[in-house]
Amino acid sequence: MSYELTFYPLSSHHENYHYVVIVAFYNDKCIWVRKRKGTDWEIPGGHVEPGELVVDAAQRELWEETGAKEFQLTSVCDFSVRSADGYSYNRLFYCKVNKLDDIPDFEMGERKFTNKIPKALTHGTIQPKLIEKVLEVIKIYKLDCNNE
Repeated sequence: MSYELTFYPLSSHHENYHYVVIVAFYNDKCIWVRKRKGTDWEIPGGHVEPGELVVDAAQRELWEETGAKEFQLTSVCDFSVRSADGYSYNRLFYCKVNKLDDIPDFEMGERKFTNKIPKALTHGTIQPKLIEKVLEVIKIYKLDCNNE
């Protein structure tokens, strides 16, 4: 499936967000998560619930998927994804995690910390571009684009 990804300045394009995506680091390593029965890795993120503020959705998704307890969350930009199903309008975040607990008993079964992008990605064409955008803006970390 083909996707078209477009970046926008914060809050300039759309107020009704569909998803949040968080490029999160713990001890200078990117946090990757995998669903319980899944084989692909992904960066944390998920749906914005009706009536939920986009930053609240990012905090909730980060905790649900990684177990992050103490962190600094920064909005980076808005973005849209166009697919055969239409458009989704989303917010991209950077996060520095200071303290983690166990992964809550929801959908994720595993997390790992690495600055190498896994070969098996849930959204393989999109996630590397989102990470690249965060790294371009934040300019702190360097990820190895060579797969594990």
